Amino acid sequence: MPTYHNPSGNKAYIMNMYTDPEYRRKGIAIRVLDRLVKDSKRRGITAISLEATDMGRPLYEKYGFVAMDHEMELPVP
Repeated sequence: MPTYHNPSGNKAYIMNMYTDPEYRRKGIAIRVLDRLVKDSKRRGITAISLEATDMGRPLYEKYGFVAMDHEMELPVP
């Protein structure tokens, strides 16, 4: 949705990704993240942002997200 900081409305926000401890370290989160990013690209999204916990940050960095002031962002070419 267009906002002051996102006038085109072409920015996605990923919220509340969580993996139950029993299923961590099995590649589930990266596959979910990959599906979200691919679907966003298909819809014409130009950037994706999220807030990351210390535990989740390495996953997002590995995928290409970069740290911003209060969140991480993945520029979508």
